[in-house]
Amino acid sequence: MTDKKEKSGYAFGSTGFLPQEEMLEIGKKAQKLVIGIPKENKKYESRVGLTPEAVEILVNNGHEVLIEKDAGKAANYTDTNYSENGAQIMSNKSDVFQCDIILKIAPPTIEEIELFKNNLVLLSSLHFPSQSEEYIRKLMQKRITAISFEGLKDKENCYPVVRSMSEIAGITSILIASEYLSNVNDGKGVLLGGVSGITPTEVVILGAGTAAEHAARAAIGLGAFIKVFDFSVSKLKRIQTNLSSRLFTSVFHPRVMEKHLKSADVVIGAMHLGDKGPQFLITEEMIKKMKKGSVIIDLSIDQGGCIETSECRTHLDPVYTKHGVLHYGVPNIASRVARTASIALSNVFNPILLSIAETGGVQKQLKQDVGLRHGVYIYNGILTNDRIGNHFGIPSKDIDLLMAAF
Repeated sequence: MTDKKEKSGYAFGSTGFLPQEEMLEIGKKAQKLVIGIPKENKKYESRVGLTPEAVEILVNNGHEVLIEKDAGKAANYTDTNYSENGAQIMSNKSDVFQCDIILKIAPPTIEEIELFKNNLVLLSSLHFPSQSEEYIRKLMQKRITAISFEGLKDKENCYPVVRSMSEIAGITSILIASEYLSNVNDGKGVLLGGVSGITPTEVVILGAGTAAEHAARAAIGLGAFIKVFDFSVSKLKRIQTNLSSRLFTSVFHPRVMEKHLKSADVVIGAMHLGDKGPQFLITEEMIKKMKKGSVIIDLSIDQGGCIETSECRTHLDPVYTKHGVLHYGVPNIASRVARTASIALSNVFNPILLSIAETGGVQKQLKQDVGLRHGVYIYNGILTNDRIGNHFGIPSKDIDLLMAAF
């Protein structure tokens, strides 16, 4: 009898029944997400963060997805594709910006930030070299939690968005080079590749990372002769192993680089220099000695570029000629194949959103997900990225310490 009464929340004492504290198991409480996807400026961006198929999965799990009208049009997804899979199509951008989570490809403009509701979560690219102090301070004033795609890590400690976009960019760079070597775009009329009896095209690749590897793979498939330069011998060994092909590889040295640039038909810049080391790997003087009609594609232009003559351009005006060499410098090169890139992005973002909901919200997810936390540069209006803070003179705090406080 006593056991039953204790389980019901009461115990028998000398003065009768006394109320007892009831022990309840505390578990995860899933949270419903309201996700907003605004339309991008087609001049700069054609990708969309979620495909209709990804939207269907989110809606079937009890979440709401609000998409601005024609947000997927540039990637060849219609509003009907989205609405049939449960998305709500919004005509007004400001309505989308009232959602709890905003999923955007390009960084929002200052005008768009003004439309944000306070305390929302922003998932977007950062493009730090092109940002201003005003941009950072506007996000802080709105008490935004901002997470950059570039900083996201997965369980294998890799950068999933950077990796997938680098794979696409590497392959696409070779296709672009092929276009601009041809007569169609007033190139010198050279086939990128090799055929019997004709010397193959020479492709010089700076870097031995993901983008470089996929560029080399695509060029090898066309029959071109590949030369890869990097500072790391281990990376050069890895790219040879991964491609199962004997490549010309060399540790980077300015004089060696200058020699091989003279015979290059295509140069792919796929190396991020960061804050240390030389400002550029290829100088303007080296460019002057290249063959006329050669093509340069700087894949690191979003980080400032690794070639001195590189300029940041848009998809509407992507190329220019300097010293007789055609330059292509668009930061979001994967946007040229927007549908493929959108699927790749959606494959990354959809599991993250589902995990956030299952955990009980962004704040709880950040506490336990180190990879997601690595992408945070503003938390509840507090700057957490010391690189940004040092650049603009804004005080920053350690995100791990903030997690312990909140």
